[in-house]
Amino acid sequence: MATEYGQGYGWDGGPGFRGEGAEERRHLLPAALRAPIEARSWREFGYLMLSLPISIIMFTFAVTMVSLGAGLLVTFLGIPVLAAGLAGCRGLGAMERTRARALLGLDVAAPEPLRMTKQGPMAWMGAMLKSGASWRHLLYAVLHFPWAVFAFSVAISFWTYGWAMLTYPLWFWLFPVYGGQDGLQLYGDQGHSIYLDNPFEITVTALVGLLLTMATPWIVRALTQVDRLLVHGLLGPSKLATRVVELESDRGVVIDTAAADLRRIERDLHDGAQARLVALAMDLGLAKEKLTEDPQAAARMVGEAHGEVKTALQELRDLARGIHPAVLTDRGLDAALSSVASRCTVPVQVEVDLLARPAPAIEGIAYFTVSELLQNISKHSGATRASVDVWRIENRLMIQVVDNGVGGADVAAGSGLAGLAERLDSVDGILVVDSPVAGPTRITAELPWRG
Repeated sequence: MATEYGQGYGWDGGPGFRGEGAEERRHLLPAALRAPIEARSWREFGYLMLSLPISIIMFTFAVTMVSLGAGLLVTFLGIPVLAAGLAGCRGLGAMERTRARALLGLDVAAPEPLRMTKQGPMAWMGAMLKSGASWRHLLYAVLHFPWAVFAFSVAISFWTYGWAMLTYPLWFWLFPVYGGQDGLQLYGDQGHSIYLDNPFEITVTALVGLLLTMATPWIVRALTQVDRLLVHGLLGPSKLATRVVELESDRGVVIDTAAADLRRIERDLHDGAQARLVALAMDLGLAKEKLTEDPQAAARMVGEAHGEVKTALQELRDLARGIHPAVLTDRGLDAALSSVASRCTVPVQVEVDLLARPAPAIEGIAYFTVSELLQNISKHSGATRASVDVWRIENRLMIQVVDNGVGGADVAAGSGLAGLAERLDSVDGILVVDSPVAGPTRITAELPWRG
């Protein structure tokens, strides 16, 4: 697999990357002063304001349909009413996912669809009642109402009091002009009243309002975190369904990779060793015919055939090494990686710190991962040195390949790194690329440890 180096830096953010520094330089104000006027804060506040009326609708619908359906279960009508109520909750849940995506930036996938073995109303009602996602949507409609009341009350109180007190110096004159009192009344009884009417009190009121205004976005953000948890946990796919989808995707990747490897082996055999063996058979046939007529020519042809045999054997050895090298089976990763590093065009330092050998499948993937990365270094990096480190952390096998080349490697560019990442993902592995333009390139692969 060939990876095109130097195609541009494909990362956007993360500690130590230039995206983060550029983001920080764009803001002149600290986060505490910037938060009250940020669009994100207003979107989150708007989300909480909308939550109360929407949750009232959802709660009323859910309780009404469930109560009606449960009451009608003595008749056949209870089942379709319950199914319709669950379907309505799923529709409201889809609206909530859209609202969370638009205002909170939370992208939650739709839950698993209904599994219907047959067609028809009865099959649909049965699938709806047996669907765990449907009942989770109903639970969300019930639980979200009390939380929405609390979050709405807290958010609107802090927001309005904060901005009202902060802007009090601009509108306190309304009280003596239109209200018949000196200012905002802080305390009052039959014999005594306190008004915020002198410059000191007005200034203190504005400062307290400033503190509330600065704190409100973070309070709102904390409240919306609960909404994020509710939406993600109750309105998205279950962990089991998500895992099934991942396994189905990984199975497809494994099948495609195996098919591609078989095609590569077939192509190499057909175009390489097989073609040489056919030519060898023809040369030996001609040599046999000339053996009695021209022994010297026959001997020359046999010598050429001997060279072809050596070349064909070398190609077969390379092909066998590409399928699964014998040194990997016999001596493990240390010797196998040292062997592949010796064929790299740049000096490679290999360090393998493993007390035991992983499972053969994981060991093979680790070997081919390092082999592909070293081929990329030889072909595209322009490096003068490289290193390979392999170690184990708890139940994970870690591989890190570093070179001092031109950098610019990008998984998102659709290159060989993308295919390598898919192969690792098929066994719950991870590929992380840190390759800024001008280098160095640091590629870390993480595989599950299976002994």
